[in-house]
Amino acid sequence: MKRYLALALAGAAIAAAPAHAQDSDGKVQVKLLGSYVIPDGKITAVNEDILGLPDTLQTEANENFVPTLAVEYFVSPNFSVETICCMTQHDVDAVSGLPNAELVSDAKLIPATLTAKYHLDAGAVKPYVGAGATYFWWVDVEPGADTIPLGVTRTTLSDELGLVLQAGTDIAIGDQGLGLTIDAKRYFVDTTARWYAGDTLAIETEHKLDPWVLSAGVSYRF
Repeated sequence: MKRYLALALAGAAIAAAPAHAQDSDGKVQVKLLGSYVIPDGKITAVNEDILGLPDTLQTEANENFVPTLAVEYFVSPNFSVETICCMTQHDVDAVSGLPNAELVSDAKLIPATLTAKYHLDAGAVKPYVGAGATYFWWVDVEPGADTIPLGVTRTTLSDELGLVLQAGTDIAIGDQGLGLTIDAKRYFVDTTARWYAGDTLAIETEHKLDPWVLSAGVSYRF
């Protein structure tokens, strides 16, 4: 009887093994990340300026740290598609011409992003590279504090399409689908900034954004 019981337990263990492997090789992976966003923000062109800004005017956007949710679907063991959900907030300040002047305040951005990724299989550690498209959607932009005395009543940043490159590593913890993730993205996208005095376009400038987004966190694959 003990012999049959031992054989039954062994068979159950063998049957359960693929189920554990399937957990760590599932089709869907969800990631909760902390992301450090490092944009550029410099002026690349001045299209309109009725206020007479200094010729030496140059700007930069501040950095930000935000929570990020990523959802990934594996088409095959080596190929996946991924999208992210987050909102980041930035000010744009002058760094020359009008040093420390705040030109844009609390600009809130949703960087809708979709990438295709190729994964290398190195056991528990799976490096990957990816590329895709992004749409920068500005949901709220306020005039900077130093533009209001000049008569500025409204500021806008244009929504734009862009490209994104990606690289990182997934590290499995055990065989139940849990893991750690380290990820880096480089976006290539610009925006047009406009400052209005009433209904009059007072200033229009082109800005290079091109942010780096560096992320780390936990993942669950099922």
